[in-house]
Amino acid sequence: MTAVRLHGPADLRVESVPHPGPPGPGQALLRVTAVGICGSDLHSYKDGRIGSAVVESPLVLGHEFAAVVEAVGAEAIGGDFKPLLPGMRVAVDPAQPCRRCQMCEQGHPNLCHNLHFCGAYPDNGSLCQWMHMPARTCFPIPDTIDDAGAALLEPLGIAVHAVDLAKIRVANSVAILGAGCVGLSILQLVKLSGAQPVFVSDKFWWRLALAEQWGAIPINCDEVDPVEAVMEATGGQGVDVAIEAAWADHSVQQAAAMACLGGRLVIVGISEDDRLTFNHSTVRRKGLTIRLARRMKHTYPRSIRLVKSGAVDLSGMISHRFPLEKTPEAFAMNVVY
Repeated sequence: MTAVRLHGPADLRVESVPHPGPPGPGQALLRVTAVGICGSDLHSYKDGRIGSAVVESPLVLGHEFAAVVEAVGAEAIGGDFKPLLPGMRVAVDPAQPCRRCQMCEQGHPNLCHNLHFCGAYPDNGSLCQWMHMPARTCFPIPDTIDDAGAALLEPLGIAVHAVDLAKIRVANSVAILGAGCVGLSILQLVKLSGAQPVFVSDKFWWRLALAEQWGAIPINCDEVDPVEAVMEATGGQGVDVAIEAAWADHSVQQAAAMACLGGRLVIVGISEDDRLTFNHSTVRRKGLTIRLARRMKHTYPRSIRLVKSGAVDLSGMISHRFPLEKTPEAFAMNVVY
């Protein structure tokens, strides 16, 4: 079968690899139908690592994906706690917690001591034709959600988790730094939660246009100082909640500077150099509550309901579509050095 493997920084190769074969007990054999490119994939592609995790041998990237169930092993129970059947269209949670450790028992599978995750070394991901996954990670989707939309349920799940951490209240003011897929999903969710006003900072006009369409006040951070813009708009008070959803570089300090006294700061982005930096005096004097989002937990059922009901639009965020064989071109187009 065809798979796309990362051999080193910016070295993606379309290759032939063995078919995974029949699924084992509790497993599903999936035919992958759509895969999204995540910022974390771009970190791995650009640097050959993400944080302290170094890609040491060829790795299949990809963790935002949808699939069709081709075959199931014995006792294959899906994410909806019902039997998973061949032919079902599914959105797939890339996280594979052990469900037996202390963190899993306490309801935090995203912090599992033995977590495996698609596309995170050494676990291969979804940029391939077929793959095995635990049936428990597969969530059947309705026909009203297409394959690309189903793949984007993963970043929507991260957005749901981030908003859970932010504890948005009605009429809270919010600033979101980064208008990628996760940032725009967060925007839609905080608007649903009754937040106002909501500021979105980014440097790409097409992202900001979509943010404005969905009710945000857009700020082009290449044209104006986003901190000054937010402080001016809020009468010098800052926002109740600042959410960093970019690359966790200088944007973290900007988010902290935008937050009001006693405000909340949620960091979703991943730092390129594995460092988190902000002025100690800023966060200390403001008495900020700081939360960091570690992927997501228990979000797929809610995400599916949000999209099925029309409360969240995922298709509007899709800009390009590529066949699997053109994956290297898709990655190259998304990296800025």
